[in-house]
Amino acid sequence: MAFFDTAVLVALIFVLLWLLLLKNRGQKCLPPGPSALPVVGNLLQLDSKAPYKTLLKFAECYGPVVTVYLGPQRVVALIGYEAVKEALVDQGDDFYGRGPVPFLMKVTKGYGLVISNGERWRQLRHFTLTTLKDFGMGRKRMEQWIQEESKHLVARIDGTKASPFDPTYFMSCTVSNVICCLVFGQRFSYDDEHFLRLLQIISEALRFGSSPSGQLYNIFPRLMEYLPGHHHKMFTRVEEVKSFTRQKIQEHEDTLDMSSPRDYIDCFLIRMHQEKNNSTSEFHYDNLVPTLLNLYLAGTETTSSTIRFALNVLMKYPKVQEKMQEEIDSVIGQNRDPFMEDKKSLPFTDAVLHEVQRFMDIVPLGVPHYALHDISFRGYTIPKGTIILPMLHSVLKGEKYWANPFSFSPEHFLDHNGNFKKNPAFIPFAAGKRACVGESLARMEIFLFIVTLLQNFTFSSPEGPDSIDLTPEYSSFGNIPLYLSHVTR
Repeated sequence: MAFFDTAVLVALIFVLLWLLLLKNRGQKCLPPGPSALPVVGNLLQLDSKAPYKTLLKFAECYGPVVTVYLGPQRVVALIGYEAVKEALVDQGDDFYGRGPVPFLMKVTKGYGLVISNGERWRQLRHFTLTTLKDFGMGRKRMEQWIQEESKHLVARIDGTKASPFDPTYFMSCTVSNVICCLVFGQRFSYDDEHFLRLLQIISEALRFGSSPSGQLYNIFPRLMEYLPGHHHKMFTRVEEVKSFTRQKIQEHEDTLDMSSPRDYIDCFLIRMHQEKNNSTSEFHYDNLVPTLLNLYLAGTETTSSTIRFALNVLMKYPKVQEKMQEEIDSVIGQNRDPFMEDKKSLPFTDAVLHEVQRFMDIVPLGVPHYALHDISFRGYTIPKGTIILPMLHSVLKGEKYWANPFSFSPEHFLDHNGNFKKNPAFIPFAAGKRACVGESLARMEIFLFIVTLLQNFTFSSPEGPDSIDLTPEYSSFGNIPLYLSHVTR
């Protein structure tokens, strides 16, 4: 009898939740979408490894603005260039909010640049953009740092003596050292075991966030806290990175010269001292640690993954690699460093690197936005508290803007005369007020590192071009290129 009473109670709760969902749909003019089940919402309908594919199918039925439920969380997906641009750019003040992603909230406690909103976000973003530019982001000084780091990378690959090697950690070390120069004021040896450990954790964190288990944590965080799983180990490992960051901050505090800042940490500490009596200041320790984590993570794994994917592409399409090398040799040669100003004279190379980013589609769902208030959009109301997904996959691979969206084709960025041409739908770094703060740095790294590599090496797979699989390892939050255990140069 007790079991029967419990079953009835559970059934009543499910019915009440279902009715509540229906009531919420009817209260406001929500964007259309598929019917949702109590508690789980539309989760059972989604492709767990590539949810964006399911959302695209929904868009075929309901249009470019679709409402779905990931568990109890209401989500509005924006499909196609027009809808994404209209939201992030034309209505940027409405859509700038960042969603409280549970995994990131657990790590940062809501502090830092990436997860914040309002005045905290405004202060930290302006400071970060200004400081990174002061230290050379997008300028000659940064160009020199990247050129110097390129020499270390070339030396490491030379050390393989043409035997097969795994490029993964080479790329991670190289790209990470650039952001380390900006943030920590130093680079690390490729043999530094502690440095390699941190890079491994960063890679694991991104892979976890892109995995079905990571997405499950973000949908049911309270439940997952009570269940065993990889997420507990992941949080423990992230604490190692936070501990390293705190150590670096303490070293900077011990040697700080208020009149001569060396890097981002120094600039932040100086601003902390200047505003220590300002009760509304966001320049305090709680914001410093997670902001450094944001910069370190975003400045390492995404760019290194893009360069690694570029190598995969060049090995799969050796004629593309050969044509790039011919162009580079004719413009730069093999005896001087490349400069960003060379890019305008390398249209095919530039087109290939743009196509790499488009085809890779590194964040197919886009980084989640959040409705900080009720938003009127295209005749609908997106209620406060709704997660908003500006689906970059639908922009970077939309048939309206790309002749062959699912094929690798540098011609997407070349006119009939072989000159580079822009495409408004090329927004791998997103758009609007929340566009990636490190976009100019990432563009510079991708160009200078790849050109330097092709000046010095030709890359191939021991198993041949057909062995290269460009399918990503995960396709939920982030598209991560498959690891290659053997690369020859």
